[in-house]
Amino acid sequence: MTLRALGWNATFAKAFAPYRAKGWVPARLIRETPINFGALLDDGEEIDVILCGRLWHAAACDADLPAVGDWVVVELGNDNQDHVIRALLPRQTCFSRKMSGNSSQAQVIGANVDLVAVVTDAGPDYNLRRIERYFTLIGRSGAKALVLINKADLFEPEQCRKAAAEIAALWEGATVYVTSALNGEGLQVLKKHLKKGITMCIVGSSGVGKSTLVNQLFGEDWQWTSEVNAVTGKGRHTTTTRELVPLPGGGMLIDNPGMREIQMWTDEATLRESFADVEALTANCRFGDCSHREDAGCALRSAVASGLIDSRRHASFLNLEGEVAALKLRAAKRQMAIERWAKRNNRVKARNLNDRIQLEKDARGEI
Repeated sequence: MTLRALGWNATFAKAFAPYRAKGWVPARLIRETPINFGALLDDGEEIDVILCGRLWHAAACDADLPAVGDWVVVELGNDNQDHVIRALLPRQTCFSRKMSGNSSQAQVIGANVDLVAVVTDAGPDYNLRRIERYFTLIGRSGAKALVLINKADLFEPEQCRKAAAEIAALWEGATVYVTSALNGEGLQVLKKHLKKGITMCIVGSSGVGKSTLVNQLFGEDWQWTSEVNAVTGKGRHTTTTRELVPLPGGGMLIDNPGMREIQMWTDEATLRESFADVEALTANCRFGDCSHREDAGCALRSAVASGLIDSRRHASFLNLEGEVAALKLRAAKRQMAIERWAKRNNRVKARNLNDRIQLEKDARGEI
């Protein structure tokens, strides 16, 4: 396993050059745990590495910390010293979402990802609005989008074809396949995308067959799976850790835990690009500040009434705008909290300094 097979290229090599003279080495992170990371070196050796304190304290938020898929600079240790991450090389792509809950921070799902494969099915998991959200996140990341309509063996062919056509219509750059991880259908087509040095991130809800797909592509039972529930059509196994897996035939996969919450981590520009067809119609609204809800002369509501735009897509557009606005508000509140904390910290430092100076004066007998 060479660096190039892991995705190393001239851009990463240039960024790493200043560290070479120190005897440090490049490595790619393949696993993250609460206490350390797993990383692969040039010869394919896997090592455990820890993060140096300087990088930890310099990070403005969790998204600035190393994540699975990142290229890092490592100072190798020995039997008595840990291997330490000394620097994080600039990311070429970053697939992230808003962290679950009320946080305004981003959660990095995979760094330096070339392709994001969204796994769903044509049955219980099928949700066009969720797929739209995935497409918005993928578009912002810089990666390319694939969608797998999986478990084709459980549904009628026409149902699968209809789902594939509807999803393909949502995003011009997406490639959509109908697959059955159980029977291996369509996986040879998927393998064509997994070439040497290419990294694919697999995401989707729990139980849609992501781990089975990984097993098929890897050629053995990499992730343990159980039988499918006859009622829900979902497997009972769920991937619990995020991990980058090199494939025997070339390419790498980042397998992810099932995502219960796909909230936006994006900006207004990306949102409008993702809904370019909807955005184009807003220029025809009677009022420039139209909310596209109950306002008179709203071109979007007229388009929905005439069937030009699906009502669900209109609703999704409004929801996404609301989420972006909420993110901006939370980010502003977080920034104010940070500024208040910094001011308080400075006051405490100044008071401690004055106390220390006074103690020194008292010790010298000065008034």
